[in-house]
Amino acid sequence: MGRKGRKRQAQKVARKIQLAVQEEAFKKAPHSFVFNRGHVGNNVKQLITDMRHVMEPYTATHLKSRKKNVLKDFLIVAGPLNITHFIIFTKSEISTYMKICRLPNGPTLTFKVNNYCLAKDVISFLKKPNLEQKQFSHHPLLVMNGFSGESPNLKLMSTMFQNMYPSINVNKVKLNDIRRCVMLNYNSQTKLVDFRHYNIRVVPVGMSRSMKKLMATDKVPDMSRFNDISDFMMREAYSSESEVEEGAQSQVLLPQDMSRRGNIKSAKSAVRLTELGPRLTLQLVKVEDGVCSGQIMFHEFIQKTKEELGAMEAYRQQKKILKEQRKQQQQKNVERKKVQKEEHKQRSLEGMKKKGQLKVTAGEAEIENPGQDDSADEDDDVEYYRQEVGAEPDPDLQLKTRKRKKLYQKGTGGDFKRRKIL
Repeated sequence: MGRKGRKRQAQKVARKIQLAVQEEAFKKAPHSFVFNRGHVGNNVKQLITDMRHVMEPYTATHLKSRKKNVLKDFLIVAGPLNITHFIIFTKSEISTYMKICRLPNGPTLTFKVNNYCLAKDVISFLKKPNLEQKQFSHHPLLVMNGFSGESPNLKLMSTMFQNMYPSINVNKVKLNDIRRCVMLNYNSQTKLVDFRHYNIRVVPVGMSRSMKKLMATDKVPDMSRFNDISDFMMREAYSSESEVEEGAQSQVLLPQDMSRRGNIKSAKSAVRLTELGPRLTLQLVKVEDGVCSGQIMFHEFIQKTKEELGAMEAYRQQKKILKEQRKQQQQKNVERKKVQKEEHKQRSLEGMKKKGQLKVTAGEAEIENPGQDDSADEDDDVEYYRQEVGAEPDPDLQLKTRKRKKLYQKGTGGDFKRRKIL
């Protein structure tokens, strides 16, 4: 093998290793299903579509849920597809609700959606929306604010949100892969969570507007109105209006080179956020122990006494015992029916052996009855003539006898079909 052949072989091996690493990382990342239960209306269905875009690429973008589907159907499919979270939207006469379930054993957090705004409405108010499709090929960066506290419900809510998105290794992450971010802000006074979804764009600092325009495009701008390129560059003040908007708090030193022009390593750049939508204002209402069922660990509006909690726990245990008893009884019934079926089969075979001889061939099964032959029918006719006439029959007299032949052939499904030939 020559040098080129060895090089190609090494490239193939490296490609296979890289694909295996990517597949393993994809399996370990949290995946989600976003769907609705019950009738929700067109606006909530559009909100579900927007939430699927937020959760991309680790979600089923084109998931279809029908009215006849129950929660158990989604749970059965979730295991082979490595689904870790369900985001379920429901609607009642009071409000719209969003449930976040952790699979396979819970817990389930139920949020009341006080207000929401669709992505199309957010984009319609933007002067320069960023609708680049490549930004949805990587998962968003999660930014949380105000979730520090000693409340167990707050800690559980913070852990649930963190586990919905893949973790980031600061030493290995590529800045070009961070295109979006999800911001969650918790207000401890109103107990509301503000959900926002932004696009991240990094622009170089210290350039005029003309220079930025020249760096951002591959085409040469129209300079027919200018005598020199300096006139084009100096037509505006060095400190442009874009630079005025870039405060010191939004400027960062890039640790890596980025794909956008002017963003080089160890250079100052400004971070720009463009909202993509949707917007949600959430309020935690209920926390359940299981997946949309189980013991209620927290409720915002209903408080139970110790006696009521004890009665509910006793009722839950009773239901669990009855369910286990029904399961055992069902298993016994299945075993009993199997035994009865086998006994019935043996009795049928024994009865067939007593009546006749059972012959089974490759293409058909035939049953023969070696009882009386055709000569017995002829003897019966002769005896009948003797009794009625009182004399022996004439040898030239031909007594007609009806002969029956039974033929059994194997039909479809292993059954025997009987056909009479007269």
